[in-house]
Amino acid sequence: MMLVDTHVHLQHAKYAGDLEAVLKRAAEAGVGKMVVASYDLPASREAVRLAGEVEGCYAAVGIHPHSAKDVTPEVMDELEALAAAPRVVAVGETGLDYHYMYSPREAQLAALEAHLALSERLDKPVIIHDREAHDDMLAALEGYPVDRLGGVWHCFSGDLSLAEKVMDKGWYLGIGGIVTFSKELAEIVRHLPLERIVLETDAPYLAPAPHRGQRNEPAWTAIIAARVAAIKEMDAAVVAQVTSANAAALFGI
Repeated sequence: MMLVDTHVHLQHAKYAGDLEAVLKRAAEAGVGKMVVASYDLPASREAVRLAGEVEGCYAAVGIHPHSAKDVTPEVMDELEALAAAPRVVAVGETGLDYHYMYSPREAQLAALEAHLALSERLDKPVIIHDREAHDDMLAALEGYPVDRLGGVWHCFSGDLSLAEKVMDKGWYLGIGGIVTFSKELAEIVRHLPLERIVLETDAPYLAPAPHRGQRNEPAWTAIIAARVAAIKEMDAAVVAQVTSANAAALFGI
């Protein structure tokens, strides 16, 4: 049973002391491939390095909406240069976060537009971060050629109506550790076609139950797969197979 963690931050400082052990546990849990998503320029550089050195790792380059105020043409130029490296499979994460508002709304929208334009130039899918900004996010994606490029709504946190709108656009929904402790998300997952779901940890954040409050890690993708299987009353091996095929279709991995 091979699993894919489609969103992990292995370049985070929380892994500095034991990344080799983290990767070993992931392999032992059946996680054969990982997409190392980025959140700023240093993280993007490190994601590209890891993808080049660690078997089964791929990279996404981008600037998190928290840091949108720091996005300049020069930053986007470097992201584009980084994306030319082998095993860079996506742009992101990018998007809108109206919960903390660490960057002004206008800066977030401008950075998102720049990332979407980069995605089109590179012919690579995009990883979307959306928190409390659903309407603006849907509006920003109007005209984006999702049928050609694809994308994933990372750490999906909306309702079933939003999920249906996202799927109508041809996007995948990223389901992570929250599904192990949120009844609301579990109910949404119950209604989602497995063919539109990819699994993710968002490690080191959002550890699944029974590890809440701990540092998350990619090995726990298996816990998320098991929970999705229980919700949908199917074998975990089927969940692994279909979601891994979805990740392959989206990212070409």
